[in-house]
Amino acid sequence: MISPEHFFRTLSHYGTHFYTGVPDSLLKSFCSYVEDHVSQKNHIIGANEGGCVGLAAGYYLSTGKIPLVYMQNSGLGNIVNPLTSLVDQEVYSLPMLLLIGHRGRPGTIDEPQHVKMGRVNLPLLECLEIPYRILSSEQEEDCLKEAYSSMEKRRAPFALVVEKGTFSPYSSSKEELSRLPLSRFDSLEFCVKHLSSDAVIISTTGHLSRELYKIRFQEDPKGKDRKKDFKVVGSMGHASQIAMGVAQNAKRNVFCFDGDGASLMHLGNLAICGQKAPKNFRHILFNNGAHGSVGGQKTIGHAIDFTAVALACGYKKGWKITTLGDLEMVWEEFHSAEGPVFLEILTNTRVDDDLPRPKESPIEARNMFMNFIK
Repeated sequence: MISPEHFFRTLSHYGTHFYTGVPDSLLKSFCSYVEDHVSQKNHIIGANEGGCVGLAAGYYLSTGKIPLVYMQNSGLGNIVNPLTSLVDQEVYSLPMLLLIGHRGRPGTIDEPQHVKMGRVNLPLLECLEIPYRILSSEQEEDCLKEAYSSMEKRRAPFALVVEKGTFSPYSSSKEELSRLPLSRFDSLEFCVKHLSSDAVIISTTGHLSRELYKIRFQEDPKGKDRKKDFKVVGSMGHASQIAMGVAQNAKRNVFCFDGDGASLMHLGNLAICGQKAPKNFRHILFNNGAHGSVGGQKTIGHAIDFTAVALACGYKKGWKITTLGDLEMVWEEFHSAEGPVFLEILTNTRVDDDLPRPKESPIEARNMFMNFIK
């Protein structure tokens, strides 16, 4: 295994002092070390991976020094455009080191949303004409030497692909549980239990959907109500648009259960929902201020007012609450109001260790949902 500290010091030796990206579970140890040892100016957890490439480009243009952009390989889709139209040798020719977690690597067992990207990860880099190395402890020095030599010579990105278990464990000294009184699970459980019987839920990727599955399973192990949910296992940030597409074509209440990290990734979706969403569209944002599913790294979720943004985008009403008592007070008005309406629930970062994963395959879940909608 590679020591995050040693890897970080080697990067510093080569002149890399700026870090940006969207967290990945395979990079958790390294990202935690960076968070502990780099100033806020030089470490920015971005809203989406494409934006991080833009940040890195701006850093290089103003300093001439090579930055690092980290991401899960699912984020490759978000950076194809800036890679080909901004930093490519045939455009502005801007070097940067890409650190990419290889989820769904062929030959390993992973979640269904990672299988395709895991298979095409390396071919996609080749298609984009981005040289790469698979990072390993045995060849760490050779990988970095080749990477910086390539970036200096070509003035273009180089990718280091990181597989599971590459970095040794590191626990951040800054990790702490939010002091907010309400957990996402408790607030989620309240919402689910107080929905109208005809309501359907579109829930965002990550722990939130797994918590929803646990709540449904506890209430009915046979799955009677699970057919009412469409859990978005990938496509981070797009749950609200899926929900809006359903709401426009279904004569029932449609609830989007969203997260702060996911919402930030495609914040413009709030504007589309505010302007185009039908009366039966209800948006709930569970804001715990963290990327909980990939290591708990902080988002800027608790620093901004999503409710104010939603209202500015055209949502008819909005509420922002922090306690279960507040939720009980506003629920009836929120549930019965004419949409689009927005409810922001501020929660702590507490997550159960025993969260189950859905037993149904994505295709089975799709069929259950579509049959219920009919």
